Amino acid sequence: MSTPYRITGATGEWEVVVGLEVHAQIVSESKLFSGASAVFGAEPNSHVSLVDAAMPGMLPVLNRECIRQAVRTGLALDAKVNAYSRFDRKNYFYADLPQGYQISQLYHPLVGEGAIEVLLDDKDETSTKAIGIERIHVEQDAGKLMHDQHPTMSYVDLNRCGVALMEIVSRPDMSSPAEAGAYLRKLRAILRYVGSCDGNMEEGSMRADVNVSVRKVGDELGTRTETKNVNSVRFVMAVVEHEARRQVELIESGGTVAQETRLYDPDKGVTRSLRSKEDAHDYRYFPDPDLLPLELDEAFLAECKASLPELPDAKRQRYEALGIPPYNAGVLTAEVESARWFDALLEGGVEPKAAANWVASELYGALNRLGKGIAESPVSPAQAAELLALVGDGTLSGSLAKQVFEIMLETGDGAADIVDKRGLRQTSDTGAIDTAVDAVLAANADKVEQYRGGKEALFGFFVGQVMKAMAGKANPKLVNDRLRAKLD
Repeated sequence: MSTPYRITGATGEWEVVVGLEVHAQIVSESKLFSGASAVFGAEPNSHVSLVDAAMPGMLPVLNRECIRQAVRTGLALDAKVNAYSRFDRKNYFYADLPQGYQISQLYHPLVGEGAIEVLLDDKDETSTKAIGIERIHVEQDAGKLMHDQHPTMSYVDLNRCGVALMEIVSRPDMSSPAEAGAYLRKLRAILRYVGSCDGNMEEGSMRADVNVSVRKVGDELGTRTETKNVNSVRFVMAVVEHEARRQVELIESGGTVAQETRLYDPDKGVTRSLRSKEDAHDYRYFPDPDLLPLELDEAFLAECKASLPELPDAKRQRYEALGIPPYNAGVLTAEVESARWFDALLEGGVEPKAAANWVASELYGALNRLGKGIAESPVSPAQAAELLALVGDGTLSGSLAKQVFEIMLETGDGAADIVDKRGLRQTSDTGAIDTAVDAVLAANADKVEQYRGGKEALFGFFVGQVMKAMAGKANPKLVNDRLRAKLD
């Protein structure tokens, strides 16, 4: 069992308590309450409807697909989906919020309690922890202020205004930077498997508000701070680390932690105060008068459940049942693209354990070298299956397979074509192998005597010389067998 994470201060040890509020942009063609496009990357203010711009008399119309995606997410997290939910107005003024309020859900969210089980150590399957989900509510995003377009003025881009978000609120069940990182990675993976959020944190379609407090071991919860809009797993972990140490130092020096909203400066690795943290009553929530309560029927919920794919944990268990080592199974299921690629490879009839080893070592190594993701792999799953089949039937040795794979990466040609055109087929001709073995032993009579005198480490030298003499095409097992027969 791992040692609990603690901050050691001048007065002793402190526990860290962490909760995350993750804003995940829902994958949909249009926005939550308007028909404007929700696609990222357009020219500023080119995806703005009259509803998004809050023109007088405009009424919101709920996007069914956004609700469907949020329900599917709740089901994937084993959370309670509420058949009845309601939208509320959250009132506050900000320059990129034309309505002067955000349509959200406070009192009756779409999704209630659930949980995510995270693995804290890739090499120890027992090192798991359940992180509670408190709720998922659906709300509209605000626009974006652009401060770098003019020397004295800030511009407003409303393209993002009205885009549908899921706010996924965890319980304060995390107690270290590592646990926060593991939770966020697992949540992101599930969202991407489900297809409800693309998880592109660098584009802002998934970002986290990080709530951190500290306490002496066994004490009540301390005052928390909220660091807003953190856009990478690494930065979330850094915020937990920095903010916990800052709070411990502040308390031990006689100060008190203020309940406030903070921002993270990734260049300096520190958080800084933004504003005092508002409570719910400060936003003057009330039910949105333009939207009826949302009532979901059983047929809709059943369709959402039936549409779910195989999720990461189930896929990992299936891979392990095929004989794939737990670590490799975890690597293959960590990202949906990797799992899809490997599933396609398995459909080619390959031996699962050997295929997993090849993907984890040869394919990932090549992709890292090329700076590509698995979705951009120059070698398709069908081509990889053909290559592994040639290894399996003895046509290619391991070293020849590496040569063929490199040529496949460069040319895009199939493995069988490369073998035929370049004469790279492995030979199991015992006569040819015996000839090469005899020649190597005759040329190295002194080393043969040393080997027979007890220097058995020379055996590898003889294998290498025979393989070199046969241009790497000899069947390695036969070379080993024939050498041992002649030497011993």
